[in-house]
Amino acid sequence: MSHRKTNTAVVYHSGYGHTQRMAEAVAEGAGGTLYAIDADGNLSDEAWAALDAADAIIFGSPTYMGGPSWQFKKFADTSSKAWFANKWRDKVFGGFTNSASLNGDKLNTLEYFVLLAGQHGGLWVSLGMKPANVKASKRDDANRMGSYIAPMAQSDADAAPSEMSVGDLETARAYGERVAWVALRLALAQAA
Repeated sequence: MSHRKTNTAVVYHSGYGHTQRMAEAVAEGAGGTLYAIDADGNLSDEAWAALDAADAIIFGSPTYMGGPSWQFKKFADTSSKAWFANKWRDKVFGGFTNSASLNGDKLNTLEYFVLLAGQHGGLWVSLGMKPANVKASKRDDANRMGSYIAPMAQSDADAAPSEMSVGDLETARAYGERVAWVALRLALAQAA
């Protein structure tokens, strides 16, 4: 990477701590800042201002009942203020999700994020990582969920956040790094 650092915001809701753990891994990879949506679906004014100023925004939510949490949906609806003013147009976007089941309809949550980014006129970054899908693959391999859009994680319903797959967390970290790298390339191209 260049000496210039991108300003990456990771905005997420976590119900039980698993999605927060993924958010931390994404932020580590991106060198980004975490902004938690609270239990009532709210975000501070300072966090909204940080999203407006960010080069990249990465969304995160658990998948509940086949989609993002209602707290994340409230945040998405409130983002219409930024949409009216085109504040997030041409920003780089990404996202991630977690659920208890192997499938758990996580793809719907990621597609929700892609559509939200598109409504804001943003540029989506794919995972850019091949899946771990051969007989020798293990639970702790990167991209064991086989996603191409963005990271998916699976956490057993009775498992603590500390018991999450290290492969899922590594996938999240690598994705954060990729989103920041794409945002940096775009910023450098615009400055040239």
